[in-house]
Amino acid sequence: MNDRGKSDRSVLPAKSPNKPGGSGAEAVEGRGLPEGNTASEPRAGRSAGLDVSSELDRVRQAARKDRDAKFTALLHHVTVDRLREAYRAISPNAAAGVDGVMWRDYGEDLEASLRDLHARVQRGAYRASPVRRALIPKPDGRLRPLGVATLEDKIVQRAVVEVLNAIYEQDFLGFSYGFRPGRGPHDALDALAVGIERKKVCYVLDADIRDFFGQLDRAWLERFLEHRIADKRILRLIQKWLRAGVIENGEWSETTEGTAQGASVSPLLANVYLHYVFDLWADQWRRRHARGDVILTRFADDYVAGFQHREDAERFLADLRNRLATFGLELAAEKTRLIEFGRFAAERRHNRGLPKPDTFEFLGFTHICGKDRLGRFQLKRITSKKKMRSKLQAVKTDMRLRMHLPIPEQGRWLARVLQGHYNYYAVPGNGKAVNRFRERAIGHWRHALRRRSQRGYVTWAEAHRLADRWLPQSHILHPWPGARFDARTRGRSPVR
Repeated sequence: MNDRGKSDRSVLPAKSPNKPGGSGAEAVEGRGLPEGNTASEPRAGRSAGLDVSSELDRVRQAARKDRDAKFTALLHHVTVDRLREAYRAISPNAAAGVDGVMWRDYGEDLEASLRDLHARVQRGAYRASPVRRALIPKPDGRLRPLGVATLEDKIVQRAVVEVLNAIYEQDFLGFSYGFRPGRGPHDALDALAVGIERKKVCYVLDADIRDFFGQLDRAWLERFLEHRIADKRILRLIQKWLRAGVIENGEWSETTEGTAQGASVSPLLANVYLHYVFDLWADQWRRRHARGDVILTRFADDYVAGFQHREDAERFLADLRNRLATFGLELAAEKTRLIEFGRFAAERRHNRGLPKPDTFEFLGFTHICGKDRLGRFQLKRITSKKKMRSKLQAVKTDMRLRMHLPIPEQGRWLARVLQGHYNYYAVPGNGKAVNRFRERAIGHWRHALRRRSQRGYVTWAEAHRLADRWLPQSHILHPWPGARFDARTRGRSPVR
């Protein structure tokens, strides 16, 4: 199944063993998880993956046992069963690719379609289709280009990612959280909060890689993949997806760099790229060069680093610029800041006659140096104003489209919107912002009802009666970061 020959490590820093229970910084970032956590049973629901098969278990064990093993036979793990589970994991309402095939259309004769797809993949006759370019508005008013793949491409990509995750989940470091099995944004937020509150963090580097998905160097990506993947058929599949091109306004164009943001395989490829370019390097940097504590948290291409000493932070930033340049990447100057932040930042700045510490944003939350009721330091997290404005504008626009629907239908739709907002943003300390979102959403509903006719008039009292009937009340749904982090790491963190 694998070749024990050593891979070419000339472009990489030496990697320390990825074992649980390392340094305090590692534990804060999730490195204290018990071994085998990624092999736990998947959660039920549409996002759940396949049950762990004995075959993938052997791949997982081999990858964990030998960090230099190259896997030469992987494509046979892309079975009809795995393709079927990949199909079921796709949303029935997902946008169609350039062929126009929708989820329900493909499912009309699902088994025959999957057997045909499996045969084409195994004999090399499968061809990747160009992605359809779609432009999605960003909170700052700019447009984010997304690539919408065809349904068959999505199915095969998800199945291949499931197989490759068995290998790479043994390699990825603890402070990498984005788009990984069993990890989500709130795990990253918890780790960051615990690191800031329990480690000696006095400075925070809030940095952003400019157009990461568009600037990713494919030649380097292929070299990185070859460190672990020696199955040429798997590598050819990935090359097909990368080289399929883009169709926009009916015109095909070639893409020579980057990976389509929105494709099922893109998050894994991004994690592989940043694992070698950033994670291994940053982890080694703090071990070799840092004089004080350093914490790291990365979610896809969005990351935050905390430092005890300003000198460490400034050197890290300079070295990071050089490191990224080597691999065709650069930091966005307008989004990269080094700020004084942490348990002692407010007091130190006050003693120097300076205003309160600056804030920074991460994963939709603005992070603030605050205090609890006893006057002790407490990291405050509130909904980002940009995210709030963007979501409320979407509610306003969508409510206008539903203006003439019956009130029960409007109420049920808005209830789902609010519950989704609560599920993400209802963290301790953010109750006022969550309630404010609800009130403004009610205001947009009232405005839509008033526009139903020229004589229509809905008072605030009437709007709130409708809201009390149809909409969920705002309340905190998440535990404190430290409580959930300790439960997740099962008390193995030495920074407790």
